[in-house]
Amino acid sequence: MCPCATVRRNSMLSIDDFHPVTLEEKSIFEDIYSIYPPSHSDYVFTTMLCWMDYAHYRYARVGNAIVIMTTIHGKRRFRPPVGKRDKKVFHQVLQLAQKEDVDYPLGLIDRETKDWISRTYPRMICTPHRDYFDYVYLASDLAELKGTPYRKIRNRLNKFANSCAYTIERISEENIPEVKKFLTRWCIWRDCESDMLLEYEKRAVFFAMNHFSELQLSGVAIRIEGTIEAISIYEKMNPDTVVVHFEKGTPDHDGIYKAINWEVAKLVRDDATFINRESDMGIQGLRHAKMSYRPHHMVEVFHVAREHLHF
Repeated sequence: MCPCATVRRNSMLSIDDFHPVTLEEKSIFEDIYSIYPPSHSDYVFTTMLCWMDYAHYRYARVGNAIVIMTTIHGKRRFRPPVGKRDKKVFHQVLQLAQKEDVDYPLGLIDRETKDWISRTYPRMICTPHRDYFDYVYLASDLAELKGTPYRKIRNRLNKFANSCAYTIERISEENIPEVKKFLTRWCIWRDCESDMLLEYEKRAVFFAMNHFSELQLSGVAIRIEGTIEAISIYEKMNPDTVVVHFEKGTPDHDGIYKAINWEVAKLVRDDATFINRESDMGIQGLRHAKMSYRPHHMVEVFHVAREHLHF
């Protein structure tokens, strides 16, 4: 059973009311998200579970809403409640956020909530957090790669396809052991142990593989000469959008990332209008790559500096 009791709406919310997000809470999040589906990838249940070692996600159930708290490098931050808009509940979150000695104690605020904050708390300033804008593409664009804007991508994709005969297959319980072997090789290539963020990503993707069925994930692998050389892990995050959680490829085959991206887009286009490929985290090379695919739109998010928490 879930250890988290629901906090009454008129009770004072405290840090003690927050509990770690675990697989046992899946139904709780599904109930809330069935009415208020996430638009940003970092609210997706799978994201929180996989990246638990990095962000230490915790949540509190307040009435019919969920409040999420993260702790990164010892710094706690809060998010607006997920659920029906309720000023009393939001006010309690603000009170908790104000006590934290961090630059931006309230974050991952979507555009609609930001507009509500601006109307409700005119003195509170929400600042765009560009590094965590999600990139969202038309699935049909990524599947068809039509026109001049995608010419360079098509050229690299064609070069890859002409240089090696590859096959694609769905990831399932049968080939997950091979996927794990590929991921182990990928981490050796990338030297994950020398970069803490890559080490966290390694833990995240292996968690996804270990709980693939429980999380109801989907995935595709590219096989070359009998060996898995690229993978993509994704799921439906809301009624019209698939989110790609992980995409990895060998450095030995130029263009393989173009190929795995293209193959996923062809598979999901009939089931989803959009593909969310998450944020670039401020990494310039990643930003350039994501922009080159010409996003349909960005999921903007905002944060509030401690000195601007006026309420």
